[in-house]
Amino acid sequence: MGDLQAYITKRKKDDPKFAEGYEEGYLHFKIGALLKQARENAGLTQAEVAKQMNTQKTAISRIENHAEDIRLSTLEKYAKTFGKTLRVELVD
Repeated sequence: MGDLQAYITKRKKDDPKFAEGYEEGYLHFKIGALLKQARENAGLTQAEVAKQMNTQKTAISRIENHAEDIRLSTLEKYAKTFGKTLRVELVD
């Protein structure tokens, strides 16, 4: 087990509030990171994406860095900016 994973495991054990919110927080981080990576792979800046989505650069930054409570319609617009489509799956 790596140092980070050991820290997370210990922190979850010692801090019930941290443990309770960890998975959801990680999911939000992961979504934002994926969006940022897609934008960078497309060679676009936050300002360019904002212009195409008819919004402000700060809104794009907020999406990429704090992806909690993001609407599906916003994710669809974001994906469309890169010529992609959004796919949502339910898995067991």
